[in-house]
Amino acid sequence: MKRICTLLLAAGMLLGVATGASAIDFKAKGQWLVGFAGGENSLVNKYRAPGATSNTKQNSDDKFAAQQRVRLQLDAVASESLSGTVFFEIGNQVWGQENTGGALGADGNSVIKVKRAYIDWMVPQTDLKFRMGIQGVTLPNKAGGSAIMDTDAAGITASYQFNENVGLTALWARPANDNYVGGKDNANYLDNMDLFALMVPVKLDGFEITPWAMYGMKGKNTLTTPFSTKDGDLNFTLYPYYGVYDRNNRTDVGNTSKAYGSMFWAGLPFAITAWDPLNIEVDINYGYVEAMGRYGAVKYNGADRIGKRGSTERQGWLAKALVEYKMDWGVPGIFGWYGSGDDGNVKNGSERMPSIVPMGNFTSFLGDGNYGWMWVDNSLEYAGTWGLGLQIRDMSFLEDLKHTFRVAYWGGTNSTSMVKYMDSAYAWNYGTGTGASPYLTTEDGLLEFNLVNSYQMYENFDVNLELGYIANFMDNDTWKKAGMRDSSFQKQDMWKAQLIFAYSF
Repeated sequence: MKRICTLLLAAGMLLGVATGASAIDFKAKGQWLVGFAGGENSLVNKYRAPGATSNTKQNSDDKFAAQQRVRLQLDAVASESLSGTVFFEIGNQVWGQENTGGALGADGNSVIKVKRAYIDWMVPQTDLKFRMGIQGVTLPNKAGGSAIMDTDAAGITASYQFNENVGLTALWARPANDNYVGGKDNANYLDNMDLFALMVPVKLDGFEITPWAMYGMKGKNTLTTPFSTKDGDLNFTLYPYYGVYDRNNRTDVGNTSKAYGSMFWAGLPFAITAWDPLNIEVDINYGYVEAMGRYGAVKYNGADRIGKRGSTERQGWLAKALVEYKMDWGVPGIFGWYGSGDDGNVKNGSERMPSIVPMGNFTSFLGDGNYGWMWVDNSLEYAGTWGLGLQIRDMSFLEDLKHTFRVAYWGGTNSTSMVKYMDSAYAWNYGTGTGASPYLTTEDGLLEFNLVNSYQMYENFDVNLELGYIANFMDNDTWKKAGMRDSSFQKQDMWKAQLIFAYSF
């Protein structure tokens, strides 16, 4: 309650300033979401942990949830050359949950956050623009969303438009710093991560392309302490096998003489619209993270365990594409992607492309193709997978009512021999619901169906009904080789049905 009063007081102060300083124009916009969802959000039904004598239910959470979220953005605009923005978020408030303010009395105190806070300004007499503060950072992408970074981060963005066709954007962001919990003499020591990016957007008649590159450096202690946020919306996949192999191996990562390690990403997204109504989008990405020491990897061979020292290097590539054709009744299309996968040798690190906060949106169950909000975490990486899908979006047979249908097959590009390094037969499922995709080998597959229905009841009010289903084709024979012999799992399909009411202004 105190935080809500503080938020209202801050808004009141801003409005009060607007009264006394007529040169400042205050603008407000926001969104209310109220949603209801049911379904099964785990691909594993039951599992038996190594050494256990009985099965355990993988997911015993409620099969139904109701929640809400409010986002409010306030812009203080002095002129076209100067403005400030603060972006508050209230939620997610789960109905009935005390610590999010959804229980009886609605007095939770942990759900109000400053999502973004930045200033925009221009250098006088030039077209050079700056944005400073906590802001949305999305690396250039086409066809399926950003596979590397799409989130909020503190930093500085500078942009300059040379002419109507060519521009230049530079970025410095600091996603992590002062989170290391080490001893009293080295707390917060060598734990910063800094990113430096250059982007060159080019727009021609019927053609767009934005080549970009990003260099990063991370200290030896940057992610050795568990890194989390209140949202749980960060999904670092910089280390080779965190979240898939022995999760305790993370403590070995900082054992290196290097103070900092290098990171590098590059991308070439482009779109061809010259042949309207045909639209073609392609995105090619590469990523590399320097090895920062080695870690203890265990290869399971029946009752025998073979220890190896695995490299923490990770590098890989990804290509994705979308081709669609606009028609009067809808937009049919085909999409696909292919990402490099692990080769079966932990000594040379991982061959999957690293990422910071990927946000794949080809689909809406595993991906973020609709309201990525309820039931499962839709922050998704394509690394180590391939896929092919068909869709018809924005079908409309009645006024103000649209439908999108998708079907997509997910396959794996990781070597089947890698499962022998995993600590259990159900290790492939560690990523589900945590922002990473399941670990898929060349023998595994998932088949996803989406149906999204959107009704615009009023100009600012939408009702959204989404139905999703994922058929599970993980290969039991392959995963029997993982972990100890008494480790096992019982797989199942996933499904969801969610109804969201959205008021935006």
